[in-house]
Amino acid sequence: MKVKFLIIRFSSIGDIVLTSPVVRCLKEQVDNAEIYFATKAKHASIVENNPAISKVFLLKGKLSSLIEELGAEQFDYIIDLHQNIRSARIKQRLKVPAFSFNKLNYRKWLFVNLKMNTMPDLHIVDRYLKTVQVFDVKNDGKGLDYFIDNKQLFDFSSLPKTFQPGFVAFVVAGTYPTKCLPKEKVLEICNKIGKPVILLGGKNEEKEAEYIVKNSTGNIANLCGKTSLNESAQVIKEANVVLTNDTGLMHVAAAFKKKILSFWGNTAPEFGMYPYFPHPGSKIMEVENLKCRPCSKLGFEKCPKKHFKCMQGIETNNVLGWVEKHF
Repeated sequence: MKVKFLIIRFSSIGDIVLTSPVVRCLKEQVDNAEIYFATKAKHASIVENNPAISKVFLLKGKLSSLIEELGAEQFDYIIDLHQNIRSARIKQRLKVPAFSFNKLNYRKWLFVNLKMNTMPDLHIVDRYLKTVQVFDVKNDGKGLDYFIDNKQLFDFSSLPKTFQPGFVAFVVAGTYPTKCLPKEKVLEICNKIGKPVILLGGKNEEKEAEYIVKNSTGNIANLCGKTSLNESAQVIKEANVVLTNDTGLMHVAAAFKKKILSFWGNTAPEFGMYPYFPHPGSKIMEVENLKCRPCSKLGFEKCPKKHFKCMQGIETNNVLGWVEKHF
């Protein structure tokens, strides 16, 4: 007899990638499990190629339309890994047993506002998996999954020949500017790195990337705003090393077990969203012992203290040394 699970996670890219161990472990460890996934339409590509998922339900407009669609499936259980108003409405309407993720928002508030770190020493993936432990699901230790659609492959032949022997993928994207290395520091790293660099990001990073390319030594290929998520994921998969802010593509890189150098500004790894089971050569780079950090669990448009020491203090020479060692 089939056991039908609905997993809910509406956003963001990184958070959805971080749910992949729950999908895999439920599918492999619960007899006759069928996994269904509800997310926003713009995030469909993250989950629609996962062979463990039977069907993806997309929030395209009104939530009521999605609820009606979900109601026709007759699920046995709901696994709510988002825990927001939308997921609460779905659980209320479907009236099936539900298990919900604890976001620990109060503990995050204490950390941000009073600098009292009461967060558990546990990655968010392990906290996600605790949500389904009632089904005797255990962490299989395989890390994250990311599946690329073969119809959305990046054309590497479009890159200059100098990129063919290998390149650095530099993710300049970030949900908020205070989670991103300043463009001047990115430019300094690129000009001194002595390796071909591919810049990755979305439409929001286009102007910043243009500035970096314009002032560079000519070793940069700018793909910001020019590739789909799956194409960017493939670039990351083929990169020798990945430099990245705390953002969704960082978790994609971890899924491919890449060597990751991650930069942390106003947020902190202690929130539990650092790279999960990446290549062992990976490293977290942050300015430690700043009294103002973390200043937010998400981010700001500008540094509240106006000095932005958390990112300005990242030492370029340390970045260059790591790349030289791991490229």
